[in-house]
Amino acid sequence: MELRPLGSTGILVSPLGLGTVKLGRNQQVKYPHPFNIPDDAAVVALLSLARELGINLLDTAPAYGNSEQRLGQLIPGSRDDWVIVSKVGEFFKQGKSYFDFSYDTTIRTVEQSLRNLKTDYLDVALIHSDGDDYRALKEEGALDALCELKEKGLIRAHGMSTKTLVGGLLATVDTDVVMVTCNPVHQEELPVLRAADLRMRGVLIKKALQSGHIEAGGVEEAMRFIFAQPGVSSVMIGTITQDHLRDNVAAVEAAIQACSGVA
Repeated sequence: MELRPLGSTGILVSPLGLGTVKLGRNQQVKYPHPFNIPDDAAVVALLSLARELGINLLDTAPAYGNSEQRLGQLIPGSRDDWVIVSKVGEFFKQGKSYFDFSYDTTIRTVEQSLRNLKTDYLDVALIHSDGDDYRALKEEGALDALCELKEKGLIRAHGMSTKTLVGGLLATVDTDVVMVTCNPVHQEELPVLRAADLRMRGVLIKKALQSGHIEAGGVEEAMRFIFAQPGVSSVMIGTITQDHLRDNVAAVEAAIQACSGVA
């Protein structure tokens, strides 16, 4: 897959990113079917296939169970082969999520993520919204902390994984990258994509397949819809199945070709 610019960050990403929540957590998730967390051999095989298929983008978070730790132990190749996105603000313990967007906790969270991932920088750190995007972005200390971490070189870019139109629009003003929900049945946040494109912000799409609830045969339609929108850098899709990963790559490549007018 041909790499695409993540806004004006200088980071190049594959148009399909691999979401990794299923590598570390199977409690309190919104997928339609239960699943077992894959063993180390299966994770290495999945990551190696992703690399072979041209995927360089990995999405993780402290709230994804031990996903960060497993990536730190199992990721193949050189660190420079990968663009790693992690998050701050949400934590998952004893079957429940809790949130803390304070300055001090944000600093500690990134420092812990660096240790977990065995790296000295994150490519992108996103504020992991609890639904009150405005408060998390404008009234808490997380953004100030991320700006300081960026100045120190511990993160290359900052942003927010939003849940509201207002939050997404604010993130296009205040941050480098926005992660928003977009699919054919969720179009409420399309103004965020337009604003991000105008401001040259990176755009990562989540829930492209409606957390696995998309109708059969709808993957190709969803990808065409998403990549027809302005400014989209990459679609983040989680899977633990190699066949699904190959199918997703094929759907993304076909959508990009269709949207560029290539037969």
